[in-house]
Amino acid sequence: MQRKKISLSDLLKMKSNGEKITMLTAYDYPFGKLIDHAGVEIILVGDSLGNVVLGYDNPVPVTMDEMLHHSKAVRKGVEFAFLVSDMPFMSFNVSCEHAIINAGRFIKEAGADAVKIEGGTNAVVETIKAIIAAGIPVMGHLGLTPQTAPMLGGYKVQGKDRESAEKILNQALALESAGCFCIVFECVPDKLAGLITKKLRIPTIGIGAGAECDGQVLVIHDLLGINNKFMPKFVRQYANLGEVITQSVQDYICEVKQKKFPAEEHCFKINADNLPNLYTQT
Repeated sequence: MQRKKISLSDLLKMKSNGEKITMLTAYDYPFGKLIDHAGVEIILVGDSLGNVVLGYDNPVPVTMDEMLHHSKAVRKGVEFAFLVSDMPFMSFNVSCEHAIINAGRFIKEAGADAVKIEGGTNAVVETIKAIIAAGIPVMGHLGLTPQTAPMLGGYKVQGKDRESAEKILNQALALESAGCFCIVFECVPDKLAGLITKKLRIPTIGIGAGAECDGQVLVIHDLLGINNKFMPKFVRQYANLGEVITQSVQDYICEVKQKKFPAEEHCFKINADNLPNLYTQT
């Protein structure tokens, strides 16, 4: 069957039909193209690019310019998937007007289909309402929100006690009422994520939130085994390309040192009669 561009209505239909939604991160053109070609429904240009690609300790330093730069690159490789760009820290926290302008840049300049915003406080909900009113789709993000992880006690599972579980539930309902088309739950107990998923009309995407969410998301570098840093419990590694890449580079170094590369088949030729007589020139 010929593929078509994934729309918001397609994602809602997948939830109602019980079909799981797949989502992965991408940060550049090659990965965007490969992931899109593989058939994933949603591609996220996450602010995790700070940790994964730019070498930051966390996503907080990531700027609008960096997010726009990488979103533009991914967009060039994506034909069918629904493309979402993360709004980085302080790009939506100052005012509704400021947030609308920044969200609009992702749509107009980078070609994103939607933006993702972390948090569920009253202020964030009002900002999301304003962005949606401006005609820009918004994906929510609850549970562990990396941009504000220090305020949550670090990178910990959220919603383990009754009070925090009720808070996440109420925030999810508020995000749905505000008009979010989807919510990501990160590091949330599986039963809590499952309960909220059943209560919501919009899809939920889990990362460390169990199998009862409507879909799943992973960082592509974690999935492929390229990331050599800390690997969270919720990650499943489907390949170990880090070892493959390292070995390939080492093989290249070895062949160059041993004068095995480039070989005859890697070189371009010229007729000897066309060579200037360089060796006899003084």
